[in-house]
Amino acid sequence: MLNKKKTAGAFLAAGALALLTACSGGSSDDATPDSTAGGSTGGAPTGEVKIWMPTQEDSQSTAWEAIVEGFNATYPDVTINLETRSVDELKTALRQAAGTSAVPDIYWYWEGSGLGGELVDVGMSRDLTDYYEQYGWEDRFTPAALAGVTQYGGFHGIPWTQQGEALYYNKALFEEAGITELPTTYEGLVEAAEALKAAGITPIQFGGTVNWHVMRLLDALIETKCGADVADELNKGDGDWGTEACVTDAFTEFKSWGDNYMNEGFMALSNDDSSQLFYSGDAAMAFEGTWFEGNIVDNGMDVENVGIFTFPTDTGRLYGFGEGFYITEQAENPDAAALFLDYATSVEGQDLAGNAWAALSVNKEVDRSDASALAPTWIEIFNAATGIYTNNDQNFSTAVTTEYWRIQNAVLLGDIDPADAGAEFQSFREANQ
Repeated sequence: MLNKKKTAGAFLAAGALALLTACSGGSSDDATPDSTAGGSTGGAPTGEVKIWMPTQEDSQSTAWEAIVEGFNATYPDVTINLETRSVDELKTALRQAAGTSAVPDIYWYWEGSGLGGELVDVGMSRDLTDYYEQYGWEDRFTPAALAGVTQYGGFHGIPWTQQGEALYYNKALFEEAGITELPTTYEGLVEAAEALKAAGITPIQFGGTVNWHVMRLLDALIETKCGADVADELNKGDGDWGTEACVTDAFTEFKSWGDNYMNEGFMALSNDDSSQLFYSGDAAMAFEGTWFEGNIVDNGMDVENVGIFTFPTDTGRLYGFGEGFYITEQAENPDAAALFLDYATSVEGQDLAGNAWAALSVNKEVDRSDASALAPTWIEIFNAATGIYTNNDQNFSTAVTTEYWRIQNAVLLGDIDPADAGAEFQSFREANQ
C-alpha cells in the first residue's frame, strides 16, 4: 500500500508544474459524440443519472443548476438527480453502498491515493478508458488534472477541480497589527501571528470538530520541518514517524499554534462556525482553498479586503489536491452519465461553472484569469509552485487517517506529548499495514 501511494504522489508532484497550461491555449476541446451516449443505445440518451456530491454553497448550487439546464437543452430526455450530504456523511454513504445496487451512477470524491483509492480498490469506480477515447478527454485536461485520475491505472474518474490551499488574510487586520510585508518564511509567519496576538486580534481560525480542518496546519508543518523528500517518505512511502526528529518539531509547533494563535474554543467548533470569525473580521487568517473566495462572497465579506499567500514551508510546493467525478461500476446508466460529464467539463460547461468550485479550470482551454478578484493571485501561486503536497487524509487509508486525527487532537488537548506523537503514530501504521 505504501509503495503504491509513493508512486501516486510522484504523479501529482510532476503534474503540478504544468498547471500554467490552465491559463493558456492548448489542444482543441471540440470532441463531440454522436447522438448515441456511449455508442450502445442506438439513439439519443434517455433515463435518469443519479449523482452524489457534498452539500453545495449557494454559488455552487446556482452554477450546478445552470450546467444541468445547459445539458438538458440538448438532451432533454436525461434527468439529472443530485443528492447532497455533508462531507463526512458522503464518505460514510459511499463506503456503505460500495458493491451494492444502492450506488449512484456518478459520485464526486477526492482523488488521493488513500481516500479515492480506497473506493477504486473495492471496485466502486468504473475504468473510463473507453469514454476517454470516445470523447477525447485525454487532450482536454491539464497534465496535473490527469495525474489524479491515472494514478490508479487506467482512467478512474474525470477531473473536476485542481485545488490549492493557502493562507487567506484580512488586509485591514494585518495593517492594524503593523504587518507591512507578507511572511515568506515560517519564522516570519510566527512573528506575524505574534504581532496579531499582541494587537488583540485572533491570528487564525480553525474548527476542530471535523478533524480535517486543523489537520491542514499539521500537514503544512510536517512539510515545513521535514522538507519535501522526507515528508513524502512519511506521508506516501516507508518513512518512520518515530525516528525523524522533524516530526517532533512539527508536533511541537502544532501544539504551540493551538495554545497561542488559534481562536478560543476551536476544538468545539466546526469549520463552518470558525470561518464566521474570518468573515466577520474577528480572525485575521484562514487556512483554506481555492473554493474559499466563493464562501467569502456568499457570507458578505468584502473580497477587496482579502489577500492570499502560501504557507511558507520553504519547499516551493503548494498544498493541494484534486477532486473528480467517478462513474460507478454498478451504474445503471453509464453512457448518459459519461455524456453529462463530457458536457460539464467542456468549455461551455466550465464557463457555466465559473469559479464556484475552484479558481482554475481543469480544462486547458478555459482561462479564468478575470473570473474573480482573487483568481489572478491563485494563478500566480500555482504557476510559482514547484510541486504539490497533498492532504494526508487523502494520502492515508481511512483507518490510518482516523489514527492521525486522534493523535493530532490528543496533542492539541495535551493528552499526548509532541515528543511521543510520532512514535505512537508509527506503531499504529506498522500494526495496520
